[in-house]
Amino acid sequence: MKTTSKEGYFGIGVFRGKTEHNIGTLWRSAYILGASYIFTVEGKYKKQSSDVVKAWSRIPLFNYDTFNELLKNIPHDCRLVGVEICDEATELADFEHPQRAIYLLGSEDFGLPTEVREKCHFLIKLKGNTSMNVGVTGSVVIYDRITKIPTSLPDYHRAE
Repeated sequence: MKTTSKEGYFGIGVFRGKTEHNIGTLWRSAYILGASYIFTVEGKYKKQSSDVVKAWSRIPLFNYDTFNELLKNIPHDCRLVGVEICDEATELADFEHPQRAIYLLGSEDFGLPTEVREKCHFLIKLKGNTSMNVGVTGSVVIYDRITKIPTSLPDYHRAE
Protein backbone atom coordinates (compact mmCIF):
# COMPACT_ATOMS: atom_id res chain seq x y z
CA MET A 1 0.00 0.00 0.00
CA LYS A 2 1.49 3.35 -0.99
CA THR A 3 1.58 6.25 1.41
CA THR A 4 0.23 9.61 0.25
CA SER A 5 2.17 11.68 2.74
CA LYS A 6 5.06 11.14 5.12
CA GLU A 7 2.66 10.83 8.03
CA GLY A 8 -0.44 9.05 6.76
CA TYR A 9 -2.58 7.40 4.15
CA PHE A 10 -6.22 6.95 3.30
CA GLY A 11 -8.60 4.59 1.62
CA ILE A 12 -12.15 5.21 0.48
CA GLY A 13 -15.04 2.92 -0.25
CA VAL A 14 -18.75 2.38 -0.62
CA PHE A 15 -21.18 0.37 1.51
CA ARG A 16 -23.80 -1.39 -0.65
CA GLY A 17 -23.07 0.73 -3.71
CA LYS A 18 -25.96 1.16 -6.11
CA THR A 19 -24.10 0.97 -9.43
CA GLU A 20 -20.70 -0.19 -10.64
CA HIS A 21 -20.31 3.08 -12.55
CA ASN A 22 -20.15 5.01 -9.26
CA ILE A 23 -17.32 2.77 -8.05
CA GLY A 24 -15.46 3.42 -11.31
CA THR A 25 -15.79 7.18 -10.89
CA LEU A 26 -14.63 6.96 -7.29
CA TRP A 27 -11.69 4.71 -8.26
CA ARG A 28 -10.46 7.17 -10.86
CA SER A 29 -10.76 10.14 -8.48
CA ALA A 30 -9.10 8.16 -5.68
CA TYR A 31 -6.14 7.34 -7.91
CA ILE A 32 -5.77 10.87 -9.31
CA LEU A 33 -6.01 12.46 -5.84
CA GLY A 34 -3.63 10.07 -4.07
CA ALA A 35 -5.67 7.45 -2.20
CA SER A 36 -3.86 4.30 -1.14
CA TYR A 37 -6.76 2.03 -2.09
CA ILE A 38 -10.52 1.80 -2.58
CA PHE A 39 -13.00 -0.82 -1.47
CA THR A 40 -16.58 -2.02 -1.55
CA VAL A 41 -18.63 -3.51 1.29
CA GLU A 42 -21.45 -5.84 0.23
CA GLY A 43 -20.90 -4.86 -3.38
CA LYS A 44 -18.77 -5.81 -6.34
CA TYR A 45 -17.13 -4.06 -9.25
CA LYS A 46 -16.17 -5.05 -12.80
CA LYS A 47 -13.50 -3.32 -14.87
CA GLN A 48 -14.98 -0.62 -17.09
CA SER A 49 -13.85 0.47 -20.54
CA SER A 50 -14.33 4.11 -19.48
CA ASP A 51 -11.32 3.86 -17.12
CA VAL A 52 -8.89 5.75 -19.37
CA VAL A 53 -6.24 6.22 -16.64
CA LYS A 54 -6.28 2.47 -15.84
CA ALA A 55 -6.87 3.14 -12.15
CA TRP A 56 -7.45 -0.59 -11.68
CA SER A 57 -3.75 -1.17 -12.38
CA ARG A 58 -2.48 1.62 -10.12
CA ILE A 59 -4.26 1.33 -6.76
CA PRO A 60 -5.95 -1.77 -5.35
CA LEU A 61 -9.65 -2.43 -4.95
CA PHE A 62 -10.73 -4.63 -2.04
CA ASN A 63 -14.19 -6.23 -1.88
CA TYR A 64 -15.48 -7.03 1.61
CA ASP A 65 -18.47 -9.35 1.83
CA THR A 66 -19.66 -7.83 5.12
CA PHE A 67 -19.14 -4.73 7.22
CA ASN A 68 -17.59 -6.91 9.96
CA GLU A 69 -15.02 -8.13 7.43
CA LEU A 70 -14.08 -4.50 6.73
CA LEU A 71 -13.76 -3.83 10.47
CA LYS A 72 -11.43 -6.83 10.89
CA ASN A 73 -9.15 -5.45 8.17
CA ILE A 74 -8.81 -1.83 9.26
CA PRO A 75 -5.10 -1.08 9.70
CA HIS A 76 -3.68 -0.32 13.15
CA ASP A 77 -4.44 3.19 14.40
CA CYS A 78 -6.60 4.01 11.37
CA ARG A 79 -9.87 5.89 11.83
CA LEU A 80 -13.12 4.96 10.13
CA VAL A 81 -14.89 8.09 8.86
CA GLY A 82 -18.50 7.68 7.78
CA VAL A 83 -19.91 10.08 5.21
CA GLU A 84 -23.60 10.54 5.92
CA ILE A 85 -26.30 13.20 6.06
CA CYS A 86 -27.31 13.07 9.72
CA ASP A 87 -27.50 15.39 12.71
CA GLU A 88 -24.45 13.83 14.42
CA ALA A 89 -22.18 14.48 11.43
CA THR A 90 -19.64 17.31 11.30
CA GLU A 91 -19.72 19.59 8.27
CA LEU A 92 -16.86 18.63 5.94
CA ALA A 93 -15.59 22.22 5.91
CA ASP A 94 -15.08 22.04 9.70
CA PHE A 95 -13.59 18.54 9.81
CA GLU A 96 -9.96 17.85 10.68
CA HIS A 97 -8.98 14.72 8.76
CA PRO A 98 -7.06 12.02 10.64
CA GLN A 99 -3.62 11.22 9.20
CA ARG A 100 -4.66 7.57 8.74
CA ALA A 101 -8.26 7.27 7.60
CA ILE A 102 -10.74 5.08 5.83
CA TYR A 103 -13.72 6.96 4.41
CA LEU A 104 -16.95 4.98 4.07
CA LEU A 105 -19.78 6.26 1.90
CA GLY A 106 -23.29 4.82 1.86
CA SER A 107 -25.43 4.17 -1.17
CA GLU A 108 -27.35 7.12 -2.55
CA ASP A 109 -30.70 5.52 -1.75
CA PHE A 110 -30.14 4.26 1.79
CA GLY A 111 -26.93 5.80 3.16
CA LEU A 112 -25.14 4.14 6.06
CA PRO A 113 -27.32 2.09 8.44
CA THR A 114 -27.36 3.06 12.12
CA GLU A 115 -25.28 0.01 13.14
CA VAL A 116 -22.56 1.06 10.66
CA ARG A 117 -22.61 4.73 11.73
CA GLU A 118 -22.22 3.65 15.37
CA LYS A 119 -18.92 1.90 14.54
CA CYS A 120 -17.42 4.96 12.83
CA HIS A 121 -14.90 7.06 14.73
CA PHE A 122 -16.20 10.19 12.98
CA LEU A 123 -19.19 11.14 10.83
CA ILE A 124 -18.96 13.90 8.25
CA LYS A 125 -21.43 15.44 5.82
CA LEU A 126 -21.39 17.75 2.85
CA LYS A 127 -23.60 20.81 2.66
CA GLY A 128 -26.94 20.24 1.00
CA ASN A 129 -30.33 18.84 1.81
CA THR A 130 -30.14 15.60 -0.18
CA SER A 131 -27.52 13.07 -1.15
CA MET A 132 -25.21 13.54 -4.12
CA ASN A 133 -23.89 10.87 -6.44
CA VAL A 134 -21.60 8.66 -4.34
CA GLY A 135 -18.66 8.98 -6.76
CA VAL A 136 -18.94 12.76 -6.70
CA THR A 137 -19.31 12.84 -2.91
CA GLY A 138 -16.20 10.69 -2.49
CA SER A 139 -14.26 12.95 -4.85
CA VAL A 140 -15.25 16.03 -2.84
CA VAL A 141 -14.19 14.37 0.44
CA ILE A 142 -10.82 13.38 -1.03
CA TYR A 143 -10.26 16.85 -2.43
CA ASP A 144 -11.04 18.39 0.97
CA ARG A 145 -8.54 16.02 2.57
CA ILE A 146 -5.70 16.87 0.20
CA THR A 147 -6.27 20.60 0.61
CA LYS A 148 -6.02 20.23 4.40
CA ILE A 149 -3.27 17.56 4.50
CA PRO A 150 -0.79 18.25 1.69
CA THR A 151 0.22 15.11 -0.17
CA SER A 152 2.50 14.02 -2.92
CA LEU A 153 0.08 13.24 -5.73
CA PRO A 154 0.88 10.53 -8.27
CA ASP A 155 2.03 11.58 -11.72
CA TYR A 156 -0.78 9.95 -13.65
CA HIS A 157 0.32 11.46 -16.98
CA ARG A 158 3.67 9.66 -17.15
CA ALA A 159 4.24 7.21 -19.93
CA GLU A 160 4.41 3.53 -19.07
